[in-house]
Amino acid sequence: MSTTPTPTPTPATAPAATPLTDYATEFAGRTALVTGAASGIGLATARRLGAGGAHVVIADFNAEGAEQAAADLTAEGVKAAAVRLDVTRPESVEAAVAFAQDTFGALHLAVNNAGIGGPSAPTGAYDIDAYQRVVRTNLDGVFYSLRYELPALEATATGGAIVNVASILGSVGFAGSPAYVAAKHGVVGLTKTAAAEYAARGIRINAVGPGFIETPLLSTMGEAAHRSLTALHPAGRLGRAEEVAELIAFLLSDRASYVHGSYHLVDGAYTAV
Repeated sequence: MSTTPTPTPTPATAPAATPLTDYATEFAGRTALVTGAASGIGLATARRLGAGGAHVVIADFNAEGAEQAAADLTAEGVKAAAVRLDVTRPESVEAAVAFAQDTFGALHLAVNNAGIGGPSAPTGAYDIDAYQRVVRTNLDGVFYSLRYELPALEATATGGAIVNVASILGSVGFAGSPAYVAAKHGVVGLTKTAAAEYAARGIRINAVGPGFIETPLLSTMGEAAHRSLTALHPAGRLGRAEEVAELIAFLLSDRASYVHGSYHLVDGAYTAV
């Protein structure tokens, strides 16, 4: 019997990792419509998509803010255009989608981000006009957006992707915010329904649920209230708009090609405890 030891196989050298995509060109040749894009998460998302090569339409109720945002992105090398949009009016949404098609030739991507907060009051005392205003903007506005975006995406040869911006309050309740919570839960359900309808047509529809993010919506909060809110987050801080934008960009990209009808939280573990 041979006593010569069996040589240990030399491990194969692992190939160098290659990125799945070039992030600087991952959206090249595609047009994205972002609602509520004059500031906050919408603006951060528009900037991120533009950095990936997309042509971006900045749609916002604040026409002046939308024009400024588009000018800023253009100065950064992004092909951007602005349009005034009132998501509570179907004809305004239809016109914004048509504007995107007319300006850049087609619509491939959409981010339905426009929303408002509304007053704080218990359900039994909540102002009815305020309730209707919040639901019209935060839920009906998403439906109207999908209603006109989906035919536009179907008209392309490649389909496309949509991300609806819900909230962590699409998964949990929050005392004093019945209208906002109801609307955001509705956005999650609407996302899942539309995703099931359009998956076979080459269109992916998903939702994100941002937690408390440092945006203009929190700008009026006092320092003590800000500290108290931060303490509720195991991550030890509030989120940044850019962090939400990165997740949205992923869901819109080909990297998420098998992600349909999902709802992703971005909340520093707020809902985990």
